[in-house]
Amino acid sequence: MAKSSINEQVILAALSKVQDPELHKDLVSLNMVKDIQINGNNVSLSVILTTPACPLKTRIENDVRNALQAIPGIGEIKINMGANVSDDGRSRGMMKLPVKNAIAVGAGKGGVGKSTVAVNLAVSLACSGAKVGLLDADIYGPNIPTMMGIKSLPPANGDRITPAEAYGVKVISIGLMVKPGQALVWRGPMLHSAIRQFLGDVDWGNLDYLVIDLPPGTGDAQLSLAQSIPLSGAVIVTLPQEVSLEDASRAVAMFRAMNVPLLGVVENMSYLDLPDGTRLDIFGKGGGQKLAKIADIPFLGSIPMQTNISTGGDAGQPIVFSDPESSAGKALSEISRAIAAQVSMAAFNDKEPEPEAI
Repeated sequence: MAKSSINEQVILAALSKVQDPELHKDLVSLNMVKDIQINGNNVSLSVILTTPACPLKTRIENDVRNALQAIPGIGEIKINMGANVSDDGRSRGMMKLPVKNAIAVGAGKGGVGKSTVAVNLAVSLACSGAKVGLLDADIYGPNIPTMMGIKSLPPANGDRITPAEAYGVKVISIGLMVKPGQALVWRGPMLHSAIRQFLGDVDWGNLDYLVIDLPPGTGDAQLSLAQSIPLSGAVIVTLPQEVSLEDASRAVAMFRAMNVPLLGVVENMSYLDLPDGTRLDIFGKGGGQKLAKIADIPFLGSIPMQTNISTGGDAGQPIVFSDPESSAGKALSEISRAIAAQVSMAAFNDKEPEPEAI
């Protein structure tokens, strides 16, 4: 019986021609090919991506299969698609346990759906298999507990705060620590102290992503956060109309002044789908893309207006979980994958900026 000509070197040579479409390098040099097993002419292996929410996962798997099928005499092919989330390399010494990536979700003004994006981003990443935390840094308007369906915190773990958990996401919010409806009349130093406590005194565990829902505007909370924890990047949420773009532009300028990388722009309430199949642009059209172009940052996607977004938020049921096949659910899932891709690319390129004096 003739000995098989298929060996590990042949397989690696074939896969060295397969590129990660976002990182623009081949899978072999990226060290993504693991656990090659050869049994006669049959081959099994693992491809370890930089995020379980990779938007091009299917394309990469198909490219790997096609490359292997081109090997003469190849038999059965088994491909296991896995993921190991890339660490952005930033030192977060004040955190008791490691957080690989910290993503801030901000907006220039309130009412644009920033918390909706933050909640669905966190839940979508968790549904993909990532370890995710969600920090509600909107001290004056903490909506995250309602949107996640959480009523209280679990008992503390010694001197550490135990976060609540829903939909596979660990959650902390001042809204879980005060009486419902209680107003917080805090000056900057108290707000800064609260944010640092949320970061340093919470038993987050090992996280792939910490999603941070910022308050609207450009104030103390954003500055405190940037000074307290190095951010992988920020996502800007806006509406299509011009006045919203003006506010969002200020948020862009703020993050740049703090040397926080900008992951891109999300346009919320972009259009309303009508029964006859047409779309109604209630707040104008193309504003998010315009902002992204002016700011020279990625446009991450548009979210349509749907009543099940708000009703799901009120009921503590994020739409990516409760109605993932709706147009809004699909849009938010795609946006989450795009954000994960941006974070992975930034981590791979290791573009951590030098901090500026503020």
